[in-house]
Amino acid sequence: MTVHDVARSLPDIPVLRDLCRSMAMVEAVLNPDGDTYYSFSATWSETDEIASMNNGSGDEFHIIFSKAGAYVRGFDHESPMSPYVNDVPWPGVVDSVPQVFREHVVEPAFTDEGTPRATVCLWREAGSDRWQAGEIDFPDGYSDPDGADWMFQLLTAPTPEAFKEFAEDYYETAVDLDAVRRVYGLRPLDRQTVRALNSTVSLKAVVDAAAGIGYPTDADLSG
Repeated sequence: MTVHDVARSLPDIPVLRDLCRSMAMVEAVLNPDGDTYYSFSATWSETDEIASMNNGSGDEFHIIFSKAGAYVRGFDHESPMSPYVNDVPWPGVVDSVPQVFREHVVEPAFTDEGTPRATVCLWREAGSDRWQAGEIDFPDGYSDPDGADWMFQLLTAPTPEAFKEFAEDYYETAVDLDAVRRVYGLRPLDRQTVRALNSTVSLKAVVDAAAGIGYPTDADLSG
């Protein structure tokens, strides 16, 4: 699986945005005091929102949601397509990114000494009916040459069951499936759902996290 398969599998922009907010919200409840694997900021800039993945081992992705559409970049540090291996981005990864998203290609947070830190890149302009990626000649002998398969698996198979499996493995704790389903359904976060996910978390911390994510909350959380 490569970025081209991901481009065929990702949901449209509003659905993807809701999915990313839901994943970030569940994690914010499960792990309020630490660095979360998935996160979301509704106020990344005055106009843009951003979803992130960071596994703490050098691998990451970011999805920028803007009026122009959505721009996705990912970096697998073990990929043979890494710019650290080749000193430049792999041919085709960022070459054909439309002008409307070019500022994200050179965003300092996503570059290293001016070189885009990316093994995966795709985009979808507002009004488009599909995700797009560049024409890439992938290296032979790799089943997941750019890291797209493992990095985006919870976005291309977006089920509460898949997230539960991930979270239980990552946090080494039981995760309530019904609670995850409620968050994935974008139901306003209430005290029952929070306590089902984490019985000791501060409700104020959850309310603050939800505000940063842009996730709806029930009045009983702040009552």
